[in-house]
Amino acid sequence: MLAELVRNTAVEVLSDKQLDTSVLPEVVTVERPRNPEHGDYATNLAMQVAKKAGVNPRELATWLAEALTGKDGIDSVDVAGPGFLNLRLAADAQGQIVREVITRAAEYGNGDRYDGLKVNLEFVSANPTGPIHLGGTRWAAVGDALGRVLSAQGAAVTREYYFNDAGAQIDRFVRSLIAAAKGEPAPEDGYGGDYIGDIAGAVIKAEPGVMEQPEEERHETFRRIGVGLMFDEIKQSLHDFGTDFDVYFHEDSLHTSGAVAESLEALKKSGHVYFADGAWWLRSTEFGDDKDRVVIKSDGAPAYIAGDVAYLLDKRNRGFELCIYMLGADHHGYIARLKAAAAALGDDPSVVEVLIGQMVNLVRDGKPVRMSKRAGTVVTLEDLVEAVGVDAARYSLIRSSADSAVDIDLDLISKRTNENPVFYVQYAHARLSSLQRNAVSLGIERGTVDNADLSLLTHEREGDLIRTLGEFPRVVNSAAQLREPHRVARYLEDVASAYHKFYDACRVLQPGDDEASALTIARLQLCEATRQVIANGLGLLGVSAPEQM
Repeated sequence: MLAELVRNTAVEVLSDKQLDTSVLPEVVTVERPRNPEHGDYATNLAMQVAKKAGVNPRELATWLAEALTGKDGIDSVDVAGPGFLNLRLAADAQGQIVREVITRAAEYGNGDRYDGLKVNLEFVSANPTGPIHLGGTRWAAVGDALGRVLSAQGAAVTREYYFNDAGAQIDRFVRSLIAAAKGEPAPEDGYGGDYIGDIAGAVIKAEPGVMEQPEEERHETFRRIGVGLMFDEIKQSLHDFGTDFDVYFHEDSLHTSGAVAESLEALKKSGHVYFADGAWWLRSTEFGDDKDRVVIKSDGAPAYIAGDVAYLLDKRNRGFELCIYMLGADHHGYIARLKAAAAALGDDPSVVEVLIGQMVNLVRDGKPVRMSKRAGTVVTLEDLVEAVGVDAARYSLIRSSADSAVDIDLDLISKRTNENPVFYVQYAHARLSSLQRNAVSLGIERGTVDNADLSLLTHEREGDLIRTLGEFPRVVNSAAQLREPHRVARYLEDVASAYHKFYDACRVLQPGDDEASALTIARLQLCEATRQVIANGLGLLGVSAPEQM
């Protein structure tokens, strides 16, 4: 609202001075200054457009300051430096933020940046050969949060899990199950860990005569039942973690349906593949790959990337306008390959977006935690949840940028102190919920926001908290645009900090009063708005907002 007011005022000023208004940006940037002494908000609009308009930046800033001063909601405007505008809002204007939060409730923070955009968000997609390790667990948390953030900006998001049930790794998994069933050690290239023995036993229980079957038939039985059991376990673990998918897409279906063969023919006609050394190659170097990639081998068999091409074509045929792939740290090469695949299919490479996640390291007592009780070689989703719980696990995995490695201190995120970020935020919500209960027990009703005199919220800490709440829509918008849900987590910590400072400086409840004062009612409304924003933010992260702790 403030940005719109500043732009409209700039249009008036430039028109009055007979200057070109087309130099103004469609959206004016208005930000909170780092130093609160510089005002509530600041904009560099004058510096941004003055040269194009043919006027001195500070002179333009002075004109804008004079025009803005006295406008509805503006208390004062100062010109700083070469042409910055520092704005201070009137108390009743700041109160409008509280009113908007409470009025919009669970919808506050939502926007329409991606209104109606059909997005396919593929994440986790761990091979069904073992429990989900920490890398996959990070994507389960971040991917789900990203889906929520995109949905909050109007996108129609389909969460998809690419079920890799074809290829050599499945064969190694099956041979490991059969070895365990025989009481033999795992093959040299196979999988270890107690879970292999558990699943092998479950296969025998489901098919008692499996070990007497001919070798080929036995292999197929262990594959069919074992892979199904492993994947059921993966899905259950993800569900318990708060992450569910709309589509589980089977890689094998691309081959059995003829989709791979169909996409290969489409590639040959596109001009983005060429024939050399008896094979067909994708021109992926044109999109930043270090070398072109074989899609059809010299023996006529499709290479692994052929399945990726067919999968992308399938997504586009299902009507998805943006296909986001969330891949592990060792998949950087896929960025160029998938964009090249899109171009080779005659599509715009921008429909493909690849996000690369980095490693997660667990630390306890200052030392790395490396071994899983069940998987034997890696720490799994279940290990992390067992150690710290779902909320702490999700929050700690989301709160750092996914493209950087992160160390998670299990001792820290297990603490029930303000040192623990998730506790700090959740405790603020619980404290706010308790405050409202205490008000009721004292016979104090906060009434409705329309009846509250929010212009009474003039204390410095009240202003800091209100302006922080006003940032939430921008934060959600940025988190969606940049694909960075960690921005929401860090913002919530700012809200919790602003609230605790407000609570320490401004008494909310007056137990000795027979009736609540107008200031008490206004502060209760501010507290409710704060609770609502924290609840909305935690909801975007898939983390609970407890009412008591």
